[in-house]
Amino acid sequence: MTDEFTQRLTLSRHATDRRADLRSRPALLDELAADARTRVIVLNRGKALVQGRQLLTFTLDQLGALSASESQEIVFLGISTAEAPNEPVGTPFLAVTVDDSAAAVLGSEDSSWGDLRVLGHELSDRDAGLFTQALALANWHRSHPHSPASGEATVSGQAGWVRHLAGDDTAQVFPRTDPAVIVLVVDEQDRLLMGNNAMWESNRFSLLAGYVEPGESLEAAVIREVFEESGVVVVNPVYLGSQPWPFPQSLMLGFRAQVAAGFDPENHVADGEEILTLRWFTRAELTASLDEIVLPGKVSIARALIEEWLGESLDQDDAWNGRPA
Repeated sequence: MTDEFTQRLTLSRHATDRRADLRSRPALLDELAADARTRVIVLNRGKALVQGRQLLTFTLDQLGALSASESQEIVFLGISTAEAPNEPVGTPFLAVTVDDSAAAVLGSEDSSWGDLRVLGHELSDRDAGLFTQALALANWHRSHPHSPASGEATVSGQAGWVRHLAGDDTAQVFPRTDPAVIVLVVDEQDRLLMGNNAMWESNRFSLLAGYVEPGESLEAAVIREVFEESGVVVVNPVYLGSQPWPFPQSLMLGFRAQVAAGFDPENHVADGEEILTLRWFTRAELTASLDEIVLPGKVSIARALIEEWLGESLDQDDAWNGRPA
């Protein structure tokens, strides 16, 4: 896949060395607290505090007024490999989730709480990667307060990268990611198949997608999901690229698949539950329909795959808040 395509994968961009080797250091967070270079990203209700098109970061001293009850898990994100204003290469980054009262204190007239799905494509490589990583970990901590084995409460460890029972760091729970395939389905005429999901407005279309089931390969998931949602039989799934989608914890794996020889592409049937409408598009038909239909937003891998097939970027910039794509 081309570098141009991978650059379209907004949430796959990064400019941070995660330094996993440091996480097991018992005093790491104390060391970072004593390092004047350390900067903190603040999250609240799944959004990050931003200023313009840049993450707004804080020193630990600036956050010192917040009580422990106002902040949740502190997570070590890594060391930056790209500079930003007043933040040189080598800046250590932490992330913290705060409650509404702390969020109100931290906000200002010059800042706002930004949604990654809306502004991700406007952020730098460094900020897009940090926001994506921080949000994925925050969502995991929020959804795993108890051990899945015993039901007992868990606490954070290894600088936010493990949860374990209090007093027993051997019973560990690690961050999870749910793989999902998203498929660029084309027929012999190189037309593109898109569908309208039941959760969306009727004119919003995207590629077919679904979660990989236990004991299933990615390629088998592509063939199964496309058939389940559209009745179309596809063959030869080819992997194109991936992008994290932390809403709450997915990894979107992009594929291209061809309609099977001998299958009539017009014999598609929407499943009526997830997908309500299916349409084939030529390139000319898609560009001519942009005043009629709404495509996935620029942050999504679906948009990157569509533009790769189309051979050009599209100006349509609608916020994407539907199912993972």
